[in-house]
Amino acid sequence: QVQLVESGGGLVQPGGSLRLSCAASAFTLDYYSIGWFRQAPGKEREGVSCISSIDGSTYYADSVKGRFTISRDNAKNTVYLQMNSLKPEDTAVYYCAATSRYCSNYGGDFGSWGQGTQVTVSS
Repeated sequence: QVQLVESGGGLVQPGGSLRLSCAASAFTLDYYSIGWFRQAPGKEREGVSCISSIDGSTYYADSVKGRFTISRDNAKNTVYLQMNSLKPEDTAVYYCAATSRYCSNYGGDFGSWGQGTQVTVSS
């Protein structure tokens, strides 16, 4: 069984920060590209960020570029999403997902998904 366990979500004020974690089990993380997606009620799932297993290249949606940073710690088999300068429109359920292929913002390219963690940005 391939498992991704997410943590770090919560309630923060606008302008605040959160760091989401995606811990992998049953596989070695460095052989997979890891993406972060989010979905708000009534909206389609949106690709947020991805880190490549090939060369470590990172990718970001325009809506989060300059505010979010994705990174990996192979020793801990964990990928992180550092989220700074959070806005109310960042409120969503955030999911991490793994693919044995290259980075993509299309959810269908990812075969393993975490359970999701709620991020709420509000005063």
